[in-house]
Amino acid sequence: MSDQTDGADGTEAGTGAAGAGGASRAAGRGSPAPDPAPSAGRAGEAAAAGATPEPAATPPAAAGSGADPGAAATAGTGPGAGTEAGGPPGATAAPAKGVAATAAPATAVAGGSVPPQPTPGDAAAWHAWQEYLYQQRVAAARAKAAAPSDWAVRIRPAEAAPVGTATLVAALVAGLAAALLLGDGLGPGLLLAVLPAAVAAYAAARTARRTARPWSVAWAVGCLALLAIPALRDSAWPSTLAILAAVLLGALALHGSRTWPGILLGPVGFLEAAVSGVGWAWNGLRSRGGAGKDRWLPVAKAAGVAAVLLLLFGTLFASADAAFADLLGELTPDVSIGDGPVRLLLFLLGTVLALAAARIAAAPLRWDRITTKPGRPRSRVEWALPLILLNVLFAGFNAVQLAVLFGGYDKVLRSTGLTYAEYARQGFWQLLWATLLTLAVIALALRWAPRDGAGDRRFVRVVLGSLCVLTLVVVAAALRRMDLYVDAYGLTRLRVSVAAMELWLGLVIVLIMAAGVFGARRLPRAVAGSAAAAVLVFGLLSPDGMVAERNAARFHQDGKIDLAYFQSLSADAVPALDGLPEPQRSCALRGIADGLAGSAASPWYATSLGEQRARRILRERPVTVSYQECRRLGGFGARVEY
Repeated sequence: MSDQTDGADGTEAGTGAAGAGGASRAAGRGSPAPDPAPSAGRAGEAAAAGATPEPAATPPAAAGSGADPGAAATAGTGPGAGTEAGGPPGATAAPAKGVAATAAPATAVAGGSVPPQPTPGDAAAWHAWQEYLYQQRVAAARAKAAAPSDWAVRIRPAEAAPVGTATLVAALVAGLAAALLLGDGLGPGLLLAVLPAAVAAYAAARTARRTARPWSVAWAVGCLALLAIPALRDSAWPSTLAILAAVLLGALALHGSRTWPGILLGPVGFLEAAVSGVGWAWNGLRSRGGAGKDRWLPVAKAAGVAAVLLLLFGTLFASADAAFADLLGELTPDVSIGDGPVRLLLFLLGTVLALAAARIAAAPLRWDRITTKPGRPRSRVEWALPLILLNVLFAGFNAVQLAVLFGGYDKVLRSTGLTYAEYARQGFWQLLWATLLTLAVIALALRWAPRDGAGDRRFVRVVLGSLCVLTLVVVAAALRRMDLYVDAYGLTRLRVSVAAMELWLGLVIVLIMAAGVFGARRLPRAVAGSAAAAVLVFGLLSPDGMVAERNAARFHQDGKIDLAYFQSLSADAVPALDGLPEPQRSCALRGIADGLAGSAASPWYATSLGEQRARRILRERPVTVSYQECRRLGGFGARVEY
């Protein structure tokens, strides 16, 4: 969404900095005493001993008085200098170690008055002056602590426009939808509960006269697409990844971030908005107590009358026709008194989150204003020598990998003593870590890269571009090893997830290479978008279904199958496992069938498409093989996934 002008930000920040700086200057003009607040007893002991207390330096000018700071220091030091007002009549100047000869009159300052300047031998005045300096230092420290940091001032949003009626109504609808649709589990109800929150954010943005940018629209559409994954898949882990990615895209859509700090810190804005959004909505409700009542009270009355009419006639029609009663029972949520606390909590949570989204849409935090200080550029030799040596190492490793990929397995296995599958398993995880560490090396190298001119920029592109190309070969080798590993041991959730991660890391490297050619301004958004797209594709492909399908094909090919592993899969694996012959089919489906039979059928808004399809398949072709037979075939043996 488009940026708003932060009208008061610069003024307020400047005022606060000036006030803190003025206080610190006022506290710093005097020489600090050995003891910040000497006791009266110590001053009295010094006077009794006949010692002359050594006062501090010249008192600072009173705030706003316009006095010259050096005037007091020079008073009475020239020839013929007389006495000051307030001093003893006929007293002459007798400065001690730079102290002004006479006492300055008490001058009003912020928070009190300046005490008279102490004269030699006056212990009480010296103590009062030291106490004054101590209080000034304390006030300056408190002002500095209370002043917001520079980045906190910069990201502060503009004042949000008053909350609109449409925003309040949409937030309440989101809370009701969360209470009614999410109490029985996730599914299509999650997307239906989020849609009113999106409407609330849109209404708040329109009230604040903020317009949507193309990137913001793309992020919002991607967020809603990710929230559809729980409606399609029964498996929890792709749904969890999709929800986390949806939070990231939702923060991008609301904040409009473009930089790395904005993308990484954007989701934190929901925490701040969850608090400020409630107060924002409360102020909006209070402002509607007078003339605004004419706007929202008719809407509230109409909604109440509509609810009463629907409840009354719906009950009558349901009692008059059994088919209509069944349809109404399937469509409407089943709410009991025992679920009251949970439903109330979901209502509050849904309303608060909807208000938080609307508050951000009205006045987002400006995370993009956080700037990071670039690293000190290094010389070409200091910067390039480690990277060139790393490139040589990568090139040597890749040469061996290419030789192996082109038919050198037998020689490698004879020389290492490893089996075909052990060789594949041994290297994948190391290559995955190598890819991650290479990305870290590239990030640090860019921070300290030489940047004196066009020649340095070309040099950096050549060195880092070579490293990126060599890293892509490492990614290809890692994926090839995983493919060999799967051929030997079969596909699992862990293996398919890390292979997908390796593919995404390869895509990130390609994006870094493109940024080196076309510029890095769009790189943060491109990486965030690629991560969300990867999670979306991962959920749409159904990883549990992929695992079941690959292992079923492996059984048809060589007769190898791990029936024990299928017991932990979700209902998404049922269509692929349904194609196995008996008794393997029933043994593979027994664990999933027992789990679905042990739980009551959820309502439509809490049931995924994968669960509906699995229930239909098991209802048409139930499990027929006994538990003892499946145990004999290894369907319930212990196993460790790696």
